[in-house]
Amino acid sequence: MRFSIHIPNFGDFADPRSVATVAAAVEQAGWDGLFVWDNVLHRQHQGRPFGDPWMLLTAAALATSRIRLGTLLTPVPRYRPQQLARQVATLDNLSGGRVIFAAGLGGPVEDEYRSFGDTAEPQLLAERLDEGLELLRRWWSGEPVDHHGRHYEVRDVTLLPATVQRPGPPVWIGGFWPCRPPMRRAARWDGAVPLFETARHGHVPDVAEVRDLAGYVRKHRTGTSERPFELVLGGATPLDAVKARDVIGPLRDAGATWWDERQVQTGPDLDSMPAVMRRIEAGPPVI
Repeated sequence: MRFSIHIPNFGDFADPRSVATVAAAVEQAGWDGLFVWDNVLHRQHQGRPFGDPWMLLTAAALATSRIRLGTLLTPVPRYRPQQLARQVATLDNLSGGRVIFAAGLGGPVEDEYRSFGDTAEPQLLAERLDEGLELLRRWWSGEPVDHHGRHYEVRDVTLLPATVQRPGPPVWIGGFWPCRPPMRRAARWDGAVPLFETARHGHVPDVAEVRDLAGYVRKHRTGTSERPFELVLGGATPLDAVKARDVIGPLRDAGATWWDERQVQTGPDLDSMPAVMRRIEAGPPVI
């Protein structure tokens, strides 16, 4: 099992220099990854400074040599796919192939889309997500792309450099369980990063629900891949390693392959660097 730290891209973590400090500490303490939010607007946290996640991850890449890096998660329909393809490929080259790309609709949908005059219709956003993911996959190859879809059109465009990782970075898909469509989408890619209606950001999910989700994804996996499929769960665990193990052990047995350590979204420490650094320095759980 692998272990990561998850931070928002606002508050104490809006400054790339702070994120570089966090990333170096994550690597030194023996964690396996660092993930950041990708939000332009989150009205619940409005009034705080926000940093661009790709600039934050660039600082993290320059401060480290081993840990995996990425967003949790990027709202693909909010971006122009060509811009996003460039950003991810640039970071993958800079980091020597350490990027994990987590994607979804993002949220809050009203904040991230309708506030800027875009649609907030889930079906249209889901169509843009699927079409955008396919374009990203093709562009990351470094091969010419022609595409005529419902939402995007591309005329003989090659984007270089290609990503270091081939055929591209691992793609994880997020969504709320028990909503089925996002997990069917995840089954077509390399991993699932679910939140749960009964366990929001920072809260530990129920083992029985995790077992049901893992079985559902396995049922919908098709084809073969050289990459193992990852089930990424997250929440806040105690600093005490034994107590943390008692929380995560049953989730691993239910199918989890990554544990993403994160603060409770509604708590006071979500964007507090001292609180996050205390958890980082205590080290990942030993399972």
